[in-house]
Amino acid sequence: MITQMRTEIGEQPAALRATLEGLLPRAAEVAAVADGTRQVLFIARGTSDNAAVYGSYLLQVHAGRLATLASPSVATTYRSRVDLSGVLAVALSQSGRTQEIVETLAWAGQCGARTLAVTNSAASPLAEIAELALVTAAGAERAVPATKTFITQLAALAVLGVGLGADVDPSELKQVPDEIERMLGEPGDIEAAAAGLAGATGMVVSGRGFAYAAALELALKLKEACYLHAMGLSYADLLHGPIAVVDAETPAIIVASNAGPALDGAIKLARRVTGAGAMALAIGGGPDLARECSRALPGPRLPEWLAPIGLIVPGQLLTEALARQLGLNPDSPRGLSKVTQTA
Repeated sequence: MITQMRTEIGEQPAALRATLEGLLPRAAEVAAVADGTRQVLFIARGTSDNAAVYGSYLLQVHAGRLATLASPSVATTYRSRVDLSGVLAVALSQSGRTQEIVETLAWAGQCGARTLAVTNSAASPLAEIAELALVTAAGAERAVPATKTFITQLAALAVLGVGLGADVDPSELKQVPDEIERMLGEPGDIEAAAAGLAGATGMVVSGRGFAYAAALELALKLKEACYLHAMGLSYADLLHGPIAVVDAETPAIIVASNAGPALDGAIKLARRVTGAGAMALAIGGGPDLARECSRALPGPRLPEWLAPIGLIVPGQLLTEALARQLGLNPDSPRGLSKVTQTA
C-alpha cells in the first residue's frame, strides 16, 4: 500500500526547489524588515515549533543573534505587555490560520517588535498582519503527520538566516533538493530498521545542536502516527537522568550531522546506550556513529547548518514504515485531524 504520507515525503524535493526559488531572492527584504533589531522571537506550535528550534540554532551559531521560542500563552491567556523593542518576531504556521499564532504575532507588533511570518498561504491572516511574509511552496498536505510543512519551513528559516547575515554560503542551499532526492532513492533498509523498533512501546529520540530540531520532529511523528511514547531530548539532557529509561525494551534513535562539533557527543551517547544493552539506531552521523549503533540509516551529505533538512527524511520514512508494520494508517492517526487549512 502506498500511503498519502509516503507520497508527500516523495514530493519534498519539488516543494523545496519551489520554496527556495521563491524565497532566496527575498533575503534583502528580510534584512530590511529586521533593520534595527537585535534579537529574534519565534512564535509557533507543534511541527512549526520544532522548525523554530532549527532557526534558533542557526541564528545564534551563525548570525550572532540571541533567538528564543515564545510562550504564546503570555499573550493570549495572560494578556501581558512585554517590551519587544529591538526584537524581530517570526511566526510560523503552515496554514497561517492558527488563531493563537495570529494573535501572538499581532501582540508582538503591538509590543514594539518588527514582524515576519513563515506560512504556506499568502492569503492567510498571518501573512496579512506581518510586515513581511515568507510563503513556502509546500502545496496541499493531506496526511495528518506533516512532512512537506516541516522541510519547507526549515528552508524558509535558512533564507531568514541568510537575510540576517549568517556566516554561511547561500549557494549551498541550492544543493539541498537534489540531496533530498538522492536520499529518497538511497534510503537504506528502512523496513528492517522499522522492524527493529516494532516491539517497543516507547523510545528516546536524541540529538544536539542543529540536529536537535530533527530529533524533536521525529519524536512527534512517532507519537502521532505510531502511538508510541517517544521522548525527544537533547542528549545533554538525556545524560542528566533520563538515560535510565533506555534499556532492552526502550531503544534510542540518535540523530546527528555527518560532521560538526556535536558529532562526538552523539558517538559517546551511542556507546552508553549499547553498553546498557539497549538498541541504538543512528540516523546520520556518518560511519563513526554507525559503528557504535545497532543499526544505521544514512544521513544527508550536507553541511551542518543545512543537515536537519535532510536528517528528518529517514525519520519520516521510518515513521511511515513502522506505522504500516504495526497495522496502523499513518495518514489518519486516531484522535487527530488537520485542525487548520493546509493549502
